[in-house]
Amino acid sequence: MSIVSINPATGETIKTFEEYSREDVFGIIEKVQADFENWRGISYAERSELMFKAAEVLRANKRKYAEIMTAEMGKPITQAIAEAEKSAWVCEYYAENAEKMLSYEFVKTDASESYVRFDPIGIVLAVMPWNFPFWQVFRFAAPALMAGNAGILKHASNVPMSALAIEEVFREAGFPENLFRTLLIGSKIVPDIIKHPLVKAATLTGSEPAGSRVAELAGKEIKKTVLELGGSDPFIVLDDADIDEAVSVGVTARLINNGQSCIAAKRFIYTEKNADEFESKFVEKMNAIKVGDPMNETTELGPIAREDLLLELDEQVKTTVKQGGKILTGGERLPRQGAYYPATVLAGVKKGMLAYEEELFGPVAIFIKVKNESEAIAVANDTNFGLGASIWTRDIERAKSLVAEINAGAVFVNGLVKSDPRLPFGGTKRSGYGRELSHYGIKEFVNIKTIWIK
Repeated sequence: MSIVSINPATGETIKTFEEYSREDVFGIIEKVQADFENWRGISYAERSELMFKAAEVLRANKRKYAEIMTAEMGKPITQAIAEAEKSAWVCEYYAENAEKMLSYEFVKTDASESYVRFDPIGIVLAVMPWNFPFWQVFRFAAPALMAGNAGILKHASNVPMSALAIEEVFREAGFPENLFRTLLIGSKIVPDIIKHPLVKAATLTGSEPAGSRVAELAGKEIKKTVLELGGSDPFIVLDDADIDEAVSVGVTARLINNGQSCIAAKRFIYTEKNADEFESKFVEKMNAIKVGDPMNETTELGPIAREDLLLELDEQVKTTVKQGGKILTGGERLPRQGAYYPATVLAGVKKGMLAYEEELFGPVAIFIKVKNESEAIAVANDTNFGLGASIWTRDIERAKSLVAEINAGAVFVNGLVKSDPRLPFGGTKRSGYGRELSHYGIKEFVNIKTIWIK
């Protein structure tokens, strides 16, 4: 079977790769284990030096890596450059902070000395998605490698060039040749990899079905997993919100990465007081978005990453309209070459409609009008997901009390929900479990070992 990179802006094949065999994969795992055995004993100072170098490689080649991302999955080139830079940032963050994060924690007990230490566990499998093909990988790899682990990457099959480029970054930085390896494989061999005795844990960012399957397989092997799955993030606009700012950030929050982000604002929940102003200004701004060639630096919205994903999104929109939803703008595939879908607003969405119940992964904003603050919070929580949320209000003290009522892994007040190396990232409910980033993330894949000395 071949793994094919296709440009979603044109539908043309960029490059075809032969899938690795089971023997190839198991041979690579053996090599990764050999490099891990040496790496685990290397000092933090040495690891840090190499991780800083990885950041330098990313920054020096950000345009090249950005063009690979844009060609393979269609994100606007300016956003792809920013992704390469953010990947460098996470490398720098852990290069600077890993040793402090994993330093011994001394605890007073009846022992003469007792403390907690954090030891690497070995090879961690990362199953990663196409939507942020560099960032999703580096936010796993930087802390995992700094903790003394090794990594193997099963990337999404539509971004093989990105996957190989990431492997190249670590090699160019001077890391051991096999400490981080990309596996060009489909999903069929993943169960065998999880079962492999040298693979100690797995992390997945992706869909609910994929996460459930990986968790099931790892659970049978008693192996740790971290899952970051889908989201249907509420964007809550209360009576006293700054509507102009909420609209400006809201449109960005919905359309970033062509609307294909787990933590994108998806459900716009606003009170009756603001309904007319919010709706009209939001639609006006969505209509002004420039759709076009993602390699053009003025483009704000590029294509959907794959043809099948566009068709699925379009069907979700059409089904919701049949159920009583109303299109305020967009809603039809653009008549041009490539997988282009316009900035779309779907209003009048109510409980029971498909767009209310499911995640829409594309540039479609869902409008839900409510009577008051209490109904806004109830609707925000009325979902199987719990990744991120944002609240828009001028009353900061009130906002601080409301954040406790929202069931999500992150709540942002008057700001765009985003991941940051300094803060933990992850969800609740069907958005997954475990945390990435910050000191919480680096401790997910270590042996938290108690030491007691008489």
